[in-house]
Amino acid sequence: MKCNIGCSERNVRLVIGSVLVTLAITHNIGAWGWLGLIPLVTGVMKVCPAYALLKRSTCCKDCKGGCGCS
Repeated sequence: MKCNIGCSERNVRLVIGSVLVTLAITHNIGAWGWLGLIPLVTGVMKVCPAYALLKRSTCCKDCKGGCGCS
């Protein structure tokens, strides 16, 4: 699948997902914290299935979906 998540959004997804999963593991929040796996996995894979369905991409214009962002 082509990359459809830009660098900035990817970093935000990784941070939010990590925080939610960590809080769920430490029982500081309820089981809903495991939903943090969704942004975590999409951030690692650089692909959002919802964006693919909507034909949306937040990659920079130079990247063109090839994950060339650094």
